[in-house]
Amino acid sequence: MVRRPRGPGFAVLSGLLALLAACASTPQATHERDREAKQFGTHPASATLYVYRLDSGAEDSALWINERLIGATLPYTYFRVHLDPGRHTLSGVGADNGRLTLDVRAGALYFVALTVQAGQSFYQPVPQRVGREVVAKCCHLLENWAPAQRPLLW
Repeated sequence: MVRRPRGPGFAVLSGLLALLAACASTPQATHERDREAKQFGTHPASATLYVYRLDSGAEDSALWINERLIGATLPYTYFRVHLDPGRHTLSGVGADNGRLTLDVRAGALYFVALTVQAGQSFYQPVPQRVGREVVAKCCHLLENWAPAQRPLLW
């Protein structure tokens, strides 16, 4: 079990991370990668998760999975993430206390709708049929940040 530190130093660190996330630049994937992701292929050894955002708010929101920064979400975009089978937690950062825990199976496909309102992330699992249709019509793929990659500042 991973313990999250608490206290005055943690509050300052959380604030700095929130600032970095808000100023972060997550690159759009190429049209070829977006087209390939919209084939909704799976891998027999891992689960495939699509997290998409439709709200038209101007706020970015950092997407974390298991305390690993995936990227900054934007309206009408999505992330595709391959996960090991088991339990995974999606969350925001700092004062954003939105979170969702999913149990995933290898070879399976999952969709989560993300809405950001007043700095809070709201995650909602959606049926595969709905998720495929929404992602195919509305959204563009964002590149996941590599585990050691630092956000780019504007």
